[in-house]
Amino acid sequence: MQEKCGMPRLSRRSLLALSSAAAVATMVAPGMVLAASGGTRRLTLQNLHTGESLTTAYWEQGCYDSDALGAVARLCRDFRTGEVHPIDCNLLDLVHALGRAVGGGKPVQLISAYRSPKSNAKLAAKSSGVAKRSLHMQGKAFDIRIPGVSARDIYKAALGLKGGGAGLYAKSNFVHVDTGRVRRWVG
Repeated sequence: MQEKCGMPRLSRRSLLALSSAAAVATMVAPGMVLAASGGTRRLTLQNLHTGESLTTAYWEQGCYDSDALGAVARLCRDFRTGEVHPIDCNLLDLVHALGRAVGGGKPVQLISAYRSPKSNAKLAAKSSGVAKRSLHMQGKAFDIRIPGVSARDIYKAALGLKGGGAGLYAKSNFVHVDTGRVRRWVG
């Protein structure tokens, strides 16, 4: 079986089944079937804790770029421990779509990305606002800002994408987005 971009070559039957699943997914989560589309997807991410930033094309020519994904994981590492963890490609697609929905091309500032279980446990012990089973520990959640865009507008756009959880933290001026089940809250 040949592979392209880490994906096995599909039979006609498998391709038809996948197409049907994508059609259903489009009805369930409009705008979130980005992986099926072509083109190039770029993100500019800024880690506010380390001062590092990265502009990368993480999706090109029909597949995710493993080198770019590695660079994203390093940028999104737990700044408390230095631990690196893969970031969910669906989260990157969600943030890419979110950026396009609120003005496109602007950098996404990361307040919180990956958190090691140890870091998350320490934060949860200090604050009731930190989930003990946070999706940050799986590389499936970001807390973000986009310069020049209000947290409320980012939150509304995230709700419209229906790509997972969205939480508005207006007092702290950030939005939580994740690729868990669709839900919303205001903190």
